[in-house]
Amino acid sequence: MRKFTMTFIIPARFQLLAIAFAVASLAASPALAQQQSSGDAGIVVVGEGSVNVPPDHAQIRSGVTTRAKTAKEAADANSKIMSAVTAALRDAGIAAKDIQTSQFSIQPVYAQSEPRTEPKLTGYSVTNQVIMKVQQIAKLGEILDRLVTAGATDVGNIQFLVAEPSKALDQAREAAVADAKRKAELYARASGLALGHIVWITEDASFAPPMPMKALQAGAARGISVPISAGDDTLQARITVGFEITR
Repeated sequence: MRKFTMTFIIPARFQLLAIAFAVASLAASPALAQQQSSGDAGIVVVGEGSVNVPPDHAQIRSGVTTRAKTAKEAADANSKIMSAVTAALRDAGIAAKDIQTSQFSIQPVYAQSEPRTEPKLTGYSVTNQVIMKVQQIAKLGEILDRLVTAGATDVGNIQFLVAEPSKALDQAREAAVADAKRKAELYARASGLALGHIVWITEDASFAPPMPMKALQAGAARGISVPISAGDDTLQARITVGFEITR
């Protein structure tokens, strides 16, 4: 009895489809494994915790903007006022290491021109900005007054900060875990289930970013005592927790 061998030739386009299907199956397997792993949690809740801590220092942005017909005149005027601002900060007890230049720029200034005409150069604008750290928050109002009196044209972006927030933030994390357990126990009890151990925890690192104070307009504050209240800084934590259920 004769044996016949049959050979099938698969067109190239079908070969590519077969390869693509195999690659897609391999790529889907990690996602499937992750889905099965997350399925171990029977109850998933979000826990939130917060703690109030008094800030121990503040940060201020201040600077001077000047204009003149030439870049040199604008820079000289700016340097003169900035020297007075720096001296006022030193007199207020701000150390040199706590003052840092954040921006210095020289920009041409053009007059408004008619359509289809070349803009006319009228002068130059020089801006010098510094960021300073105030270690004594009680003197913040006095420092703002000194800045404005010395000639600062831009004062604001006040931020009250905590030098070492880790310990306080850990308290907020513990409160978030307790909040998640409370919610999970409530859901389990209401559903007639028995709550098991925690399977996994994830933390939302972007939760509740710090909010700076609104910028202070130097012109409106000139010659006026500035009352500043630091209050408390609220540190918050948010986590997502998966619990297993035993029945």
